[in-house]
Amino acid sequence: MTQAPLLSIVAPCHNEEEGLREFCRRAAAAAQSVAGDAFELILVDDGSSDGTWEIISDLAAKVPQVLGVRLLRNHGHQLASTAGLSASRGERVLLIDADLQDPPELLLMMMPIMERGADVVYGQRTRREGETWFKLASASLFYSALSRVASVTIPRDTGDFRLMRRRVVDILLAMPERDRFIRGMVSWIGGRQVALPYERDARFAGTTKYPLRKMINFALDAITSFSTTPLRIATWLGMISAGVAMALLVFTFVRWLQGETVTGWSSIMAAVSTFSAIQLICIGIIGEYLGRLVQESKKRPMFMIETILRGGEQAELPTAFSEMSADDKRSALDAAFASSQPRTKMNSRTK
Repeated sequence: MTQAPLLSIVAPCHNEEEGLREFCRRAAAAAQSVAGDAFELILVDDGSSDGTWEIISDLAAKVPQVLGVRLLRNHGHQLASTAGLSASRGERVLLIDADLQDPPELLLMMMPIMERGADVVYGQRTRREGETWFKLASASLFYSALSRVASVTIPRDTGDFRLMRRRVVDILLAMPERDRFIRGMVSWIGGRQVALPYERDARFAGTTKYPLRKMINFALDAITSFSTTPLRIATWLGMISAGVAMALLVFTFVRWLQGETVTGWSSIMAAVSTFSAIQLICIGIIGEYLGRLVQESKKRPMFMIETILRGGEQAELPTAFSEMSADDKRSALDAAFASSQPRTKMNSRTK
């Protein structure tokens, strides 16, 4: 087995061709400042439809520390991040987006904090440049709701931008759920986790990859992964509805004994509509949890890697790579590159 690098930087990429070279330059410079040449920069192409993979391939040919990982299709940010973490071998692992909203240079401040005993150093945003009022308001609402219902303490105004020790990454990779909420999973692991306040920059180039639909799905994944409170809310709604229905039944029976009929179809329709809506809400909440149980029970691969590049070499990984233990993954990576042959189009390697 080859010697593990001191540092791994993992960056999921989806249609990031405009700013990817600049990200690689800044991330490599920051890594070299703290680890010399003993680092690796893992760029994960999450099913991009632009020239992202071609740029990653070129960078992998020119920069020996770059490891390019191409997923078979778009798996989403959380699983692409997991794929990159699975391919990492460093004693310290920095997870960061490739859009340069989170400055790679903060690594120089994170490393000393970790050397003083922290298991995780996470970036906590004090200001977010270039984001709309709706994005800021919805994010604030999401973190407020999550902090009230989550079973673990998840810091507010944080993303997945964080530096982790190897043991934390290995525990994270051993967690089998497919609907992943990485920042919550890391908080669940525990240990000494330290915040590093910073001002988040605007995107260097391109547009956000998180439209409203993905934001809602992400919020649902977060809440259902770390809280059963919505199920309890459904139970309470059902009990309240049953109480109101019983009161209406008693009221109707008393009016009938008094010889008075209950008139007004509008009140009946209002009651029926209210109870129907409550029932549908409860069924929907239960369905969210049940759907996730069904997906977990299928045991499909968490992600599928099409190609992996290092320097001038292209390697193939076992089909079950995503399901392997952390140690087996590192052994599979070493074995794959030990047995691979350099690609004819990428023989030249310049530093």
